[in-house]
Amino acid sequence: MSPEKTTDSTRRFPGRVLSSLTPAAVLSRRDRFLILGCVVLSTLLAWAYLLHLDRQMSAGMEYDKMMAAMGMHVNTRWRPADFFFTFAMWAVMMVGMMVPSAAPVLLLFAAAGAGRGKRMPLTTLLFALGYIAVWVSFSVGTTAAQWGLHQTAMLSAVMASSSGRLSGAILMAAGAYQLTPWKGKCLTHCRSPLGFLMTNWRDGAGGAFRMGFRHGAYCLGCCWALMCVLFVVGVMNLIWVAALTGFVLIEKTGPAGAIVARVAGAAMFVLGVVAIA
Repeated sequence: MSPEKTTDSTRRFPGRVLSSLTPAAVLSRRDRFLILGCVVLSTLLAWAYLLHLDRQMSAGMEYDKMMAAMGMHVNTRWRPADFFFTFAMWAVMMVGMMVPSAAPVLLLFAAAGAGRGKRMPLTTLLFALGYIAVWVSFSVGTTAAQWGLHQTAMLSAVMASSSGRLSGAILMAAGAYQLTPWKGKCLTHCRSPLGFLMTNWRDGAGGAFRMGFRHGAYCLGCCWALMCVLFVVGVMNLIWVAALTGFVLIEKTGPAGAIVARVAGAAMFVLGVVAIA
């Protein structure tokens, strides 16, 4: 085995080299355009699907009301297909909400590879797929949670909590988490992933996927509680989905993102107390 393979991550990618790189200085205009174009395209496709679902669900709600008025019962038990399509909805929603905030780290990762004299289209794609895989896995959990709430009749027709206590508990938990050291650590990582790339660099396609997955795990640690707020405001309330997307962007890329996160956490906790009271 060569000495190069036995050295640790930081020696395989010296910090002084990586810290001197910027996407604008290292990546060609074509590569930057390609990466940002893929981010924009995947986000637009995700939102197009969500808008399509929203129109379908609105028509379906009107149909259910018409059936109930005729004295007919609407089947409320989930079938396997219901679980699958609900999972697909959550997975696409997570792509639409979380991929935009990943654009800076994708550019930085591509610049890091280009700085070593390597072409990065495939590995950058695999890094992104690793990142997305985390949120797709999270979607399995949220789908199971939605199924459980549906089975216990704790979700309204717009897929929001029908219990004030449950809504309050979710808001209090999400707000409290915003103030924890775990949230702070994950948010710091997401706001400045340079140190992560310096200490966790892995070569090759598999290494790129693992790096993306690990970065996604930090991102999940930063934002999972915010995603649970959708059970309070409505899972398919696209206005709130867009608002949370914007909030995540401010948290991760805004100049005062850490302060905004804490202020929002305190506000959510207070709203949760009010909802329960």
